Amino acid sequence: MSDAAVTSMKFHPQPQGGEAKPWAFPAPDRSVLGNGLTVLRCHRPGQQIVAVEINLDAPLDAEPEGLDGVGTIMARGLSEGTGKLSAEEFSAELERCGATLDAHADHPGVRVSLEVPASRLPKALDLLADALRAPAFPESEIERLVRNRLDEIPHEQANPARRAAKELSKQLFPAESRLSRPRQGTEGTVERIDAAAVRAFYEAHVRPATATVVVVGDLTGIDLDKELAATLGAWTGDSAQPRPMPPITADDSGRVVIVDRPGAVQTQLLIGRIGPDRHDRVWPAQVLGVYCLGGTLTSRLDRVLREEKGYTYGVRAFGQVIRSAADGSGASLLAVSGSVATEVTGPALADAWRVLRTLAAEGLDDAERDVAVQNLVGVAPLKYETAAAVASTLADQVEQHLPDDYQAQLYARLAETGTVEATAAAVSAFPVDRLVSVLVGDASVITEAVTELGIGEVTVVSG
Repeated sequence: MSDAAVTSMKFHPQPQGGEAKPWAFPAPDRSVLGNGLTVLRCHRPGQQIVAVEINLDAPLDAEPEGLDGVGTIMARGLSEGTGKLSAEEFSAELERCGATLDAHADHPGVRVSLEVPASRLPKALDLLADALRAPAFPESEIERLVRNRLDEIPHEQANPARRAAKELSKQLFPAESRLSRPRQGTEGTVERIDAAAVRAFYEAHVRPATATVVVVGDLTGIDLDKELAATLGAWTGDSAQPRPMPPITADDSGRVVIVDRPGAVQTQLLIGRIGPDRHDRVWPAQVLGVYCLGGTLTSRLDRVLREEKGYTYGVRAFGQVIRSAADGSGASLLAVSGSVATEVTGPALADAWRVLRTLAAEGLDDAERDVAVQNLVGVAPLKYETAAAVASTLADQVEQHLPDDYQAQLYARLAETGTVEATAAAVSAFPVDRLVSVLVGDASVITEAVTELGIGEVTVVSG
């Protein structure tokens, strides 16, 4: 290219960023239908995919003895046909709407999730209402769901992360507690589930008076009150009160459990204990402190175990609500999770404990705190770009008995939390002598090195 050609080129001006606009987590409008169904709605202009979340007060603790997993089979069975449509017809109608429907059971209850283009919301709500008020639970479909669930269990047992999670629950909670057992049941309990058991669980616990629907998206031109009244509003049921939940008790005395996997080239680590739920005033500081400890690639655990030592591709610390209640009977799981090469399991654990002890002795610094606030608060507008993300968080708040403005207030409190508070919360979350460590790996290789660390009594169980 000649010099003349170069000098004659015209460059467009570089685009400049616009003025930053204030953002806050959206506030929903709350109402109640005539049948007692609570409604939270949130108009989000431009969000043409509407997200609908239903909270059903059907907790795992309510499952009959010996039928662990019936809540999961019931949740999956909601879309397997209704009084009007067979399973195939129901699925075809969903596809015609361009909709997706999913449901799962967890300790607080069952969650049903629907996403659909705004233009087809009325039809999708009609299908959702049919699934909730008149599920068929045909024997053939329930038998298929049971077989599918039984097929999943061996795969979960073979997955080190899933196996570690199951063992940690078993270790933390007393045997009589539903929290100690797999959420979706065991082979022995699932194989006992039939259509009659599923229907009995549904009839005992699924009713509009104890349910909540969250609708988020662009509702322009949609008479949502009319559509809800004609669909979910026609769902009937008694006005039974929400089922009281038993208190959560746990044993987090320091100890190590090795789940033996002979020949494993990696050890899966899951180190945890029980902590406060979101109703506790320490929650914002705990979120910030735990993020500094292991929330991202710049966290302390990752800097040592990944960047300095090369033991792992990544290790994370997190807090996850198990069950929440305004009366203080809820709890969260506080944990550190990751995997390391088998031969460095002992050194990796030693370094993890060194990070925790250093945190207690020296604390976080202001730079760590500032990065955490920016990552947690600064990216919130991106995190909640979709209607589904907003709806899921609002449904979480309902499930955890939190006020509708909780998430908005949380971001404000995170921004106000100081370094000293964050340090104290992180140290309290992970006391070095009150951690249950589950290691899924080759016991013949790692047991001696782990025992020498002195971080608690070591027990080996079958993988």
